[in-house]
Amino acid sequence: MRVVLGSDHAGFELKSHLLDYVRSLGHETLDVGTASEAPVDYPDFAAAVAEAVRAGRAERGVLICGSGVGASVAANKFPGIRAAVCHDCYSAHQGVEHDRMNVLVLGSRVIATELARDLVRIYLEAVFSGAERHVRRLAKVQALESQFLRAD
Repeated sequence: MRVVLGSDHAGFELKSHLLDYVRSLGHETLDVGTASEAPVDYPDFAAAVAEAVRAGRAERGVLICGSGVGASVAANKFPGIRAAVCHDCYSAHQGVEHDRMNVLVLGSRVIATELARDLVRIYLEAVFSGAERHVRRLAKVQALESQFLRAD
């Protein structure tokens, strides 16, 4: 699987660790920045991750900022992106299995590197269940997204 990773300055160090880890799991990576701990704005990197997923340059994304909240909010502005902050193992796999989450968002100031590694592995191993109730619910989410896209 091709995985895009991006972060702001607060997530740079964790992203650097996770790039090597994702590769060690057998995945191809795409790093969309940032390239240092110099202050930058998280929406720019949320956009880069979201666009890579939307354009098919990556199947899934991992996005990191200080809390995970801002990056999650920004990524979810993009049609087709289902990003969620996950700081527990259940949410990391359930978000894919039930909600077809395609961007995992982590808060580098909230969780330690080892937990981040576990979350990324669990997220990347997860598969959408395809269960009728989840398909129905996802269709409703997509209908909401379409409704508001037309309203703009």
